[in-house]
Amino acid sequence: MSDAIEQTDLNPLEAIASVISTDASNHISRITTDYNELTVHTSHEDIVSLMRFLRDDKRMQFISFIDVCGVDYPGNEKRFEVVYHLLSPKQNARIRVKLTTGDETPVPSITGVFPGADWFEREAYDMYGILFTGHPDLRRILTDYGFDGHPLRKDFPLTGYVEVRYDDEAKRVVYEPVELRQEFRDFDYESPWEGADYVLPGDEKAGS
Repeated sequence: MSDAIEQTDLNPLEAIASVISTDASNHISRITTDYNELTVHTSHEDIVSLMRFLRDDKRMQFISFIDVCGVDYPGNEKRFEVVYHLLSPKQNARIRVKLTTGDETPVPSITGVFPGADWFEREAYDMYGILFTGHPDLRRILTDYGFDGHPLRKDFPLTGYVEVRYDDEAKRVVYEPVELRQEFRDFDYESPWEGADYVLPGDEKAGS
């Protein structure tokens, strides 16, 4: 196998896509190129094998792991997209890999291929509830261990479920149900908010 991509009339991204389509066809469902960005679509069954191919193939050498994140589409049958970004210094190119999964369908961890994915997968679990099998330490990373829910899901309430404060009498942090200090306003987009029923400092000048 040659270490270089054959010289053709294709642009670099198209040449990379051609190699992936030929030599990793059993690990992908489709490839798209939009806005000069290459996206490879795969499945949770094939993600580890595809990542290993992209890293180890001498023509690819996507050895630099950038990140992995989640996207929530609650109206879809499989509501989550898991999105990976890689960089190949050899090809001077970036690639995006996507797969879809549901609430309870775990995705194999790629930490065995890219150890740097560790904290990114933990973040996707914490923020979206996406499960990763084979992860060495899958636990929350941004929220507290007692946090309820996953805050980047589209159906997560803006106020959350609990609020945290330090109790001076108990000398510890306590969790309490959210207590809204002010009623939420209903907007009809026709009338402005009611103003204060007292004169604010400086407003007395308005009538002079």
